[in-house]
Amino acid sequence: MQTQELPCVLMRAGTSRGPFFLREWLPEDEEERDKVLVGAIGASDLLALDGIGGSSSLTNKVAIVSRSTQPDCDVDYLFVQVGVAERSVDTRPNCGNMLSGVAPFAIEQGLVPARAGETTVRVYNVNTRSRIEVTVLTPGGRVQYEGDTVIDGVPGAAAPIRLNFLDAWGAVTGSLFPTGQRIDLIDGLAVTCIDAAMPLVMLRAADLGLSGRETPADLDANIALLERIERVRRLAGERMGLGDVSNSVVPKPVIVSEGDDADSITSRYFTPRRCHTAHAVTGAIGVATAFSLPGTVASGQALRPGVRTVSVLHPQGRIGVEVCVEGAGLDARIQRAALIRSARKILQGQLTVPAYAMA
Repeated sequence: MQTQELPCVLMRAGTSRGPFFLREWLPEDEEERDKVLVGAIGASDLLALDGIGGSSSLTNKVAIVSRSTQPDCDVDYLFVQVGVAERSVDTRPNCGNMLSGVAPFAIEQGLVPARAGETTVRVYNVNTRSRIEVTVLTPGGRVQYEGDTVIDGVPGAAAPIRLNFLDAWGAVTGSLFPTGQRIDLIDGLAVTCIDAAMPLVMLRAADLGLSGRETPADLDANIALLERIERVRRLAGERMGLGDVSNSVVPKPVIVSEGDDADSITSRYFTPRRCHTAHAVTGAIGVATAFSLPGTVASGQALRPGVRTVSVLHPQGRIGVEVCVEGAGLDARIQRAALIRSARKILQGQLTVPAYAMA
């Protein structure tokens, strides 16, 4: 095999970072494509010294974008999670943070025409077979990255990008509560297994002897805790119909506790074997969903129909999720959920993939 060069756009999207590719820039064969992505990220060592990744799963993410095959969508978005210090590729989960870069990328690559003022792009997430409307500012027909919107976990300010999740509930497993229960007992712990934008297994902090306000560093240093969470995650994955999840990043574990008021909840989100330094967007949708519905380990005190903003408190601040709830009691359902992110194009050019990565 020889060294390969291919076009690439590197973006900070939400609280994640990674390369964005048009599907046509990559090999059609999935095995060859995965080798290219592992080589691009440099996933063979912890620091990703020979690629553009890093020592965190948050910087080892890839977005592949193409014109949509769906009649009601503009573009298809395939998310790829590349391993940290391991040559692995996982396309089972979605990533809402990387999603925030899809519309700007698609517009600038000519897949979607920019409109005056703002442009809404209907995105089909291939991983979870769900649709999301992404709205970006496009004054003068050009994507605007500069602005005064601040999201916790990202330095500086940027233009707002609105993500409106339309059908993310049960998209992966076929059911919002894939075990058939809102609370299951797994390894002696009460957990909620939920499929809302991302399959999650949620645990109460108090049941683990935690306050719920621990730092990611403290949680990552608690090896016994991590081992127990992983044991619960694997058992939950089987009950959720996901099979053996030992080599997959889904479902994601979440530890929840009380928030600061009736409209907030504290969350510690795992990726899955390390605590997220902030919080995943898809995870926030799942936490806000469980908070807004009765009978889960995360259910809030003031459950009510209508539109409300749920604040998901995380180690670096909060994510506000606007949820629309229809009905009441066990008949209540989430009609849609929306939140604000931002993105920035870091560089655009030719990416070199070393020959050894293709062996």
